[in-house]
Amino acid sequence: MSTNFMSQWVYSPVVKDHFMNPRNTWVEDENFSYDGIGEVGSLACGDQMRIAIQVKDDVIVDLRWLTYGCASAIASTSMMSEMVIGMGLEEAYNLSPAMITEALGGLPEHKFHCSVLGDKGLRAAIDDYLVKQKRDNPFKKKIAKVICECKNVTDVAIEDLVKSGEAKTLDDLERITEYGTVCGKCKSEVAELFEQFKHIYST
Repeated sequence: MSTNFMSQWVYSPVVKDHFMNPRNTWVEDENFSYDGIGEVGSLACGDQMRIAIQVKDDVIVDLRWLTYGCASAIASTSMMSEMVIGMGLEEAYNLSPAMITEALGGLPEHKFHCSVLGDKGLRAAIDDYLVKQKRDNPFKKKIAKVICECKNVTDVAIEDLVKSGEAKTLDDLERITEYGTVCGKCKSEVAELFEQFKHIYST
């Protein structure tokens, strides 16, 4: 790759470093024993991510990941993996795309969704770990944001319905949650979230 080509990238030096030298990737022949695993995205949409975690005393002690996607997806997942090793489950669950992007020195606006994939994949791995431990997830409610105030519908509720396949369309979502049936102010935000989650969790 020529120096001239590299100089034309809009990515920060940190993004370039994590893309060219990704950390904690899951090597094909590596026998990585994990306690929780999460998978988000779809090859049909262009991005797919798998994240596996090892947990001891509610601390993520190691992590491996695989992703099919662009430079931003690779760099943001690599950065995320460095950030969360050594973190407690609650702190890791609250890691936001903005935090990952900030640590990278920024991403182009149209590539921000790539850091969302890393965030969602990590949460899915923690969810899986807690399910396997037969434990409730105390972290979801803390990160939930109310989108439809009239019907008290949160972004986490919308995400869960899309992820489970119960809400395959916006009509399904409206039937289940009754969002937007009172004042209607939330409709555009719900539609935007629905499309985002549909992209992340489509199969």
